[in-house]
Amino acid sequence: MQPAFSVIFLTTLIGVAQGLFLALYGTEIFGMGGLTPADSQRFLFAGTLVALMLTALGLLASIFHLGRPERAWRSATMWRTSWLSREVIVLPLFMVGLCLYGAAQFLGTNYTALIGALVSLICLALFVCTAMIYASVRFLQEWASPLTFVNYLLLGCASGLTLATMLAAVLDVPGLILPYAFAAIVLTLLAWVTRTASLVRNAALKPKSTLQSAIGVKHPRIAQKAQGFMGGSFNTREFFHGRDALLLRSVKWAFLLLVFPLPLLCLAVGVNASSPAMLCAAFALQYMGLLAERWFFFAQAKHPQNLYYQTIS
Repeated sequence: MQPAFSVIFLTTLIGVAQGLFLALYGTEIFGMGGLTPADSQRFLFAGTLVALMLTALGLLASIFHLGRPERAWRSATMWRTSWLSREVIVLPLFMVGLCLYGAAQFLGTNYTALIGALVSLICLALFVCTAMIYASVRFLQEWASPLTFVNYLLLGCASGLTLATMLAAVLDVPGLILPYAFAAIVLTLLAWVTRTASLVRNAALKPKSTLQSAIGVKHPRIAQKAQGFMGGSFNTREFFHGRDALLLRSVKWAFLLLVFPLPLLCLAVGVNASSPAMLCAAFALQYMGLLAERWFFFAQAKHPQNLYYQTIS
């Protein structure tokens, strides 16, 4: 498939925001860090504001994927059958929930835990909707797996906790750095295991379609000589990335390095040395790796139509 950078930024940014919010809500529920009520409210408000900004940036990025942005509202009309329509509905609800939760923290009301519980449910629903947009596409075998949802969830939570660790260091809330870093390390390790499992699974997949099944001819030897036209088309642009196998392997090893071992190393060093710079580097490296991971996620999927359209001449 052709990776769309607007969708790459959308899914990675909102994933970080979702993970960050869940970390903030967990902080309030479990009383992490031993903060005073005033310090807790200030930190949770600031963190929620960051999560809201990331979600807004992701939504803004998605607009560039639309041919007619003024008709974007119509994408929500198929909510009974389309996971994309459900995501279009749930994403603004998540943003509204973040606004309410942040306002409740800023005003110091007694309803923050209740609002946070509702927003957490919306947050989890958004994870499901985003992942199922791809996991429900059965003819793309690389996506049609429960690992798609698991990886979206774990990568979002891991990156959100890495960001939460960075925010705790930058905003000088030392009591939260260690628990956030520990949770980020655990989730990053889990995500490493599940993402590796998906790579192993996808490498062993065998195509269900062949040239014979694609054109309905059962002859044992079929050689495609041309595509039927000389120029490109929607099919050649949107369903094939046009990159060689060497680039795909390079991107795969790059994201495996940037998303997992390097952030883990930076987190460990940053906590031991009390270095905000290393904790900032941990998030920066992990997010760059997530961009590469999401690009690879789209590029690795082999659309059956490429049996015909991938060969130009």
